[in-house]
Amino acid sequence: MTTVLVTRPEREAAQWVEALRAAGWAAQVLPLIDIAPPADADALRRLQARAPDFHAWMFVSAQAVRRFITPALSQAQPRCWAPGPGTAQALLAAGVPQERIDQPAASAEQFDSEALWQLVGRQVHPGHRLLIVRGQSAQGHTGRDWLELQCRAAGGSVVECIAYRRLPPVWDAAMRERVAAWAGGDAIWLFSSREGLQHLADLCPGQSWSRARALVTHPRIQMTAQRMGFGEIITTRPALDDVVQALKTHC
Repeated sequence: MTTVLVTRPEREAAQWVEALRAAGWAAQVLPLIDIAPPADADALRRLQARAPDFHAWMFVSAQAVRRFITPALSQAQPRCWAPGPGTAQALLAAGVPQERIDQPAASAEQFDSEALWQLVGRQVHPGHRLLIVRGQSAQGHTGRDWLELQCRAAGGSVVECIAYRRLPPVWDAAMRERVAAWAGGDAIWLFSSREGLQHLADLCPGQSWSRARALVTHPRIQMTAQRMGFGEIITTRPALDDVVQALKTHC
């Protein structure tokens, strides 16, 4: 049976592996992003103290929720914006009431900033204050600023909070050998992040991906996989049911 390699950070990857195995697939955790505390923990604490003063908090991921929300903050009043169901579930698990959470509909074509903005854009007005909680790469990159630009264009102000760092995993020689075997066509790679794909390329310089199969959850990830030379690339919505259906169709 084909092995499905789930490349999300370890905690989310484990949840996906459990769900895929329950659906009958031989899934395995292979995190391509490690999560670490922020470089400036004091800055995080200062923004947590100021957080109730904002009209809305936008969390880019479930990791952002877990690294930022405290029991006291879960009872504060700002709206909580979640780009997808995983982030919304993390907010609920942190104690944020459902009625304070804004997220794209389950039927949305994608779970991203564009889909979220269609829902929350009307909340933003001159004087609106938004706090964006996100991670930072090893190189200092924080990710796309598309939603931030929309808020500023509508008259709102935006403050960024770095709640964690996204780092490449550390592999030994044995792991690199296993990855080389999977790259030879023995697996299908499930990618939910362009950054994870870049970590893979950096960890395996010179590796040919021409026989490898990728299942990606966004067109931008598809473009990165194409540049790396994956032999087969399947694009699907990021919901579990859609991923399972794509596996049934193509594997």
